[in-house]
Amino acid sequence: MIQSGDTAFMLVCAALVLLMTPGLALFYGGMVRRKNVLGTIMQSFIMISLISFEWVYLGYTMSFGPDIKGLVGSLAWAGLSGVGVAPNPDYAPTIPHNVFMIYQCMFAVITPALISGAFAERVRFGSFAVFSVAWAVLVYNPVCHWVWGAGGWLKTLGVLDFAGGLVVHLTCGMAALASVMVIGARRDHGKRQFFPHNLPMTLLGTGLLWFGWFGFNGGSALAADGLAANAFIATHLGGMAGMAMWTAMEWLYQGKPTTLGAASGAVAGLATITPAAGFVGPNSAVCIGLLAGLCCYFAVVFKSRMRFDDSLDVVGIHGLGGLLGTFLAGFFASTAINPAGADGLFFGNASQVGIQALGIVAVGGYAFVVSYVLLKIVNALMGLRLSPDAEGVGLDVSEHNETAYSE
Repeated sequence: MIQSGDTAFMLVCAALVLLMTPGLALFYGGMVRRKNVLGTIMQSFIMISLISFEWVYLGYTMSFGPDIKGLVGSLAWAGLSGVGVAPNPDYAPTIPHNVFMIYQCMFAVITPALISGAFAERVRFGSFAVFSVAWAVLVYNPVCHWVWGAGGWLKTLGVLDFAGGLVVHLTCGMAALASVMVIGARRDHGKRQFFPHNLPMTLLGTGLLWFGWFGFNGGSALAADGLAANAFIATHLGGMAGMAMWTAMEWLYQGKPTTLGAASGAVAGLATITPAAGFVGPNSAVCIGLLAGLCCYFAVVFKSRMRFDDSLDVVGIHGLGGLLGTFLAGFFASTAINPAGADGLFFGNASQVGIQALGIVAVGGYAFVVSYVLLKIVNALMGLRLSPDAEGVGLDVSEHNETAYSE
């Protein structure tokens, strides 16, 4: 039976999750050089259009449609056929089916946008767009069905992922890793430093992401209830703890805390708490956030020393964060918080750790392999890299014939 309060709550949460994509555009845009800011923002912003098209006609039915052997949804709901105002009891019995659909659409939109940070400043717009749509079809949609779809094989096994540690963060992190391997480093990477051109823009993006994350995680309860409140609180505590730990580590090891470090730590904490937000209590959320800040900080430091050009730290923050948070759910989850979940190791169920690890290996391995192959195909057919001259001029002029700032 439809509940008006739940419906209103979910519509607001859908809008909050949509806001995260422009927030991400600002977060990434501030970290690149000024000649690439519009091109970087465009890579996130265009996903609102392209992936929404894909979601309506193919993505939603592949992700949540009637199950085919635990692997993917059938095409029964293609073009939103049969997706109306009547609730779907398999997913959200108190809101219209089309509200659930549009809420999930916003998750699908931001995920390929996240990948773009790994190869910022060096990829052609058309090639990026083709890769992103193909990636959504071949990676995001099947994994979404495995983990969240009725009958999905990982869901049936009991893998816990409340709001996207596997579906969003690990998939984009593995795609980011593959993209850096295929595309290579930026011109002059390792020979000189690339400084962010507008850190206030990045901090504004961080604030919008944090704000939207309450809809991302809180809305995954699919009702305006106590579970949503718990996820809301866990989200904030994870983010603030990640920020605190990253800042402390940076201060300790580099001598001064930075605003970029604080922003990175917050996003690391938010990404890491995401899969566990609806399964853990506040103290567990703080522990997960602290571990996120610690582990993701050292992952980014290690990347720099290896001269691995993940431009905006997608692998070290989102990939590792999604992996870590999913694994830690196997330790901290409690049915006292969410009876529909499972107890973790610290609450007497050691087997949940193994179940979470299986989900990580399956999703991470699949996302990496398919992403790598897709990138190779797009590169062979269209070419992924800008020419050296175009890269020198920058994305804004070479790809979009405009500039962000007048001289």
